[in-house]
Amino acid sequence: MTETTSIPGYTVGTWDIDAVHSDIEFTLRHMGVGRSRGRFDKFEGQIVTAADPLESSVTATIDTASINTGNADRDAHVRNEDFLDTDNYPTATFRSTGIRQDGEDWIIDGDFTLHGVTVPVSLETEPGGFTDTSDGGKLLGLSASTTLNRTDFKVGPDGGAMLGEKVKITLEIEATLRN
Repeated sequence: MTETTSIPGYTVGTWDIDAVHSDIEFTLRHMGVGRSRGRFDKFEGQIVTAADPLESSVTATIDTASINTGNADRDAHVRNEDFLDTDNYPTATFRSTGIRQDGEDWIIDGDFTLHGVTVPVSLETEPGGFTDTSDGGKLLGLSASTTLNRTDFKVGPDGGAMLGEKVKITLEIEATLRN
């Protein structure tokens, strides 16, 4: 490991994201005054922790039809061609292109593809650490966030007061070490 590593219990390996114990949530402005929140209920991914943490990688796939805002009518509208168009774009993907440290902060750079458009993004990441599970396995945890501009992905109407363009994405991830 390099001197940059300050993650207690750091373990090299391939980890599978545990969707049951993880969350992908988003927030955006509604009508310029409030915030609408939602989440995606189905996703999968892998984290590969390398001997040098800066050489690690992340891949993830989100089932866009699994959007859940707590309102079935709104979810159906967001799934249609006005927004996510989940019939034509059933998944969103993230593939890391690099990991770096900025002081004490960890940044995962990567390409995010949504609605057929790929845009580079940076995830501000906070390692939660590594631990042993009661069944003899290993668990990795991390929190990450970024802000996207939905119009970069051609999602929803350009401009207007109904929906804000900035979408805050928050990830709470737990992953289990493959045997």
